[in-house]
Formats: sequence, C-alpha cells, structure tokens
Amino acid sequence: MQDHCELDPIIMTKPEDMTPEDMREDEALAAALDQEGEDVLTPEGQILKLEEELNETKDRMLRLAAELENTRRRAEREKQEATKFGISAFARDMLAVADNFQRALAAAPEEQDEALQSFINGIRLTEKEMMAALQRNKVERVDPAGDRFDPNLHQAIAEVPGTGEPAGIIVDVVQPGFVIGERVLRPAMVTVSNGAGAKAKEADGGDAVDLEQDG
Repeated sequence: MQDHCELDPIIMTKPEDMTPEDMREDEALAAALDQEGEDVLTPEGQILKLEEELNETKDRMLRLAAELENTRRRAEREKQEATKFGISAFARDMLAVADNFQRALAAAPEEQDEALQSFINGIRLTEKEMMAALQRNKVERVDPAGDRFDPNLHQAIAEVPGTGEPAGIIVDVVQPGFVIGERVLRPAMVTVSNGAGAKAKEADGGDAVDLEQDG
C-alpha cells in the first residue's frame, strides 16, 4: 500500500476578489520587506555608521568633561569666597560697636581726673584690640579724607566749597567705611568739594589748581 502525501492547494486571490483588509495586510507586508532591505548595510556603510557613533560618543564625553571642570572651578571659587567672606555678616554687625567706641572717645572731655582718664584709656585699648581682631580677618577701615571720591567706596552726603580742594576731593569723613578684601561692608560717608574753594583761591592769586577729573 503506497502512502500519498497530499498538499493543500495554494489559493491565489485575484486583485478584484481582495477585501480592503487583505489589501492593507499586503501593503504592510511590502513595507516591512522594504524596510528590512534598507537595514542591510554594506561594509562601507557599517564603517561610516560606526564612525558617526564614535564621534557622537567623543562629543558627549568632551561636553561631560567640560561640565565637570566648570563644576570643579565653581566649587573651588565658592570655597574660596566662603573662606574669605564668611565673617562678612558678623563683621558688619561689629561696625556699630566700632562706631560706639569712636563716639565715646570723641565725647570724652579734655579735662579728666585720674579715674576718668583710666576709664577712657580702657575704652581706647578695647577699641584698638577690636580693630586688630577685625584686621586679622581682613576687615579694614576706610578713612578717605583728602582722597578723590570713589562711588564704589564712598557715599557722598553733601557737596561743600572746601578749603581750596579741587572738585571731587573728599573734604570731611562723617563716618568711616569698612571693607573686607575687595568687598565693601559699608561705604564711608563723606562730604565732597565742589571746587568753589579752589576757584576762589586761584582768583585771589594763589597757586593754580587743576580742576580736571582723572579718567
């Protein structure tokens, strides 16, 4: 008895017999086959693709290294500023104490008995020690009498004729300023010459004064 292997007949669907669903399935299959063909790269294409990926990786690594370096520099700068200016708030609070010492010494009478003189000397020594402590922490007093007015360091409260100073020169310091490093804790309050005194001196036959401002 001979065995027979029967195969199912292949039924070919004519285009006119295809339903819209059959047509969509055929289009999807054709698109998948086309995409599969495009994904197959030649050796040259594979090399170019690898080179592009390598360049992209190098670019990302360079950007990351630059960001890390910027972060390191910023952290180092912030550390230095914290070390340098960390006592700014405390130093600013101490300025009122320094002012009170100055007022107490300025108000001391000229004639003093032994007890009062000892008391005033104690205030003077205490004020001196406090200023030395501030200086050890880079806090410096700004007493700019006779200097040229600098709006970054000084606060002008009035313009005055002066006593022969040219315009822009500080005549009197009403309240000293303080700085810590390059940072201003408090600007010095000053009066500034308007140059009238220098003009009057020149008109009276005194030495000529150059009234031109620097820079």
